Amino acid sequence: MQTTVNKELMAGRRVLVVGDVMLDRYWFGAVERISPEAPVPVVRVSNEQERVGGAANVALNIKTLGGQVTLLSVVGQDEPARRLQTLLEGHGVSTRLGHDPHMQTIVKLRVIGRNQQMLRVDFEREPDHEVLAQMLGDYQRELADHDVVLFSDYGKGGLAHIPRMIELARQVGKLVLVDPKGADYARYAGATVVTPNRAELQQVVGTWKDEADLTAKAQALRMQLGLQALLLTRSEEGMSLFEANHVTHVQAQAREVADVTGAGDTVIGTLALMMACGLPLAEAMVHANRAGGLVVAKFGTATLSYDELFA
Repeated sequence: MQTTVNKELMAGRRVLVVGDVMLDRYWFGAVERISPEAPVPVVRVSNEQERVGGAANVALNIKTLGGQVTLLSVVGQDEPARRLQTLLEGHGVSTRLGHDPHMQTIVKLRVIGRNQQMLRVDFEREPDHEVLAQMLGDYQRELADHDVVLFSDYGKGGLAHIPRMIELARQVGKLVLVDPKGADYARYAGATVVTPNRAELQQVVGTWKDEADLTAKAQALRMQLGLQALLLTRSEEGMSLFEANHVTHVQAQAREVADVTGAGDTVIGTLALMMACGLPLAEAMVHANRAGGLVVAKFGTATLSYDELFA
C-alpha cells in the first residue's frame, strides 16, 4: 500500500536533524594519458562542484521533498565551514551550527574521470574533545518546535551526547530516528527506530545463516535497546522492518544504479518526514524504499523532489 502524502501537510511538518556534517567536493576532468612519474592516470580538471554531505545532506533531502528542517551540528572555523553554511542557506535549510576553532570541518574530495570516481581524498581529524556539549541548550530549545528528531551518526565524534539527547526527546514525546555507526548500539537505546544497513547490523549481531536467524537476531537487538522498530536496509534485497511480533519486507526499486553515495541519507530523511506526517512505520518505509531506488540513479550526493517521489 502506498498513500500519496498531501503536499500541504508535508510543508507543515518539521524535522530536527542532528549529526556529523561534511562538505563534498567533486573535481571532474578528462583522462587522456598515464603519468610519466607513476603508473596512474592524469586527470585534467575542467569542472568543480561542491555539495553538502553527511547530516547536512539528510537535512537537504527533507527540505527538497517539501518538509521543514533544522540542522544542528558543529563545524570548524574554516573555509569549508563557510562554504557549507553558504550552500545550506542557498537551499533554504535552517541551521544551528556551532563553530569550534579546534575542529577541522570534514571535506571529502572525489576526483572523477571518464564518468567514474578515480580517487577520494578525505580531509578530517577526529575532535580531541566533546564538540556537541556546547549545543545541548540549542538542542533543547529546538525540540519543542519539531515533530521528529533524526540523528545522522557518521562516527566522526559529533554525537558523544546522543544518549542524553534521545532521553530528552523521548521525555517530550518526540519520535526519534537514528542512522547508526559503529558497534556500540547501546548509545541508541530508547530511540523509536534505528536504520542500519547489512554491514552495519553484522558489526553488532554477527552474520546470519538465513532469514529466520536474521529475524531472531534483529528482534533480540530491538528488544534489548527498547526500540519500537529496527529497519534494515538491504541494497538489492530491499528493506526489512522488524517490529514487535511482526516483520515487513519490501522489494528494492532501483532500476539503474549510477551512484550509491548518500542513498542512506535519502532513505532516512524520507522515512522521518513520512513519520512526521503521521504515517505508520510500514507505510513510511515503502516511500523511503522508493526514494532510495530513485536517488541511486543520480550521480553523487543527490536529493529528490516531491513530484519525483510521487510521480
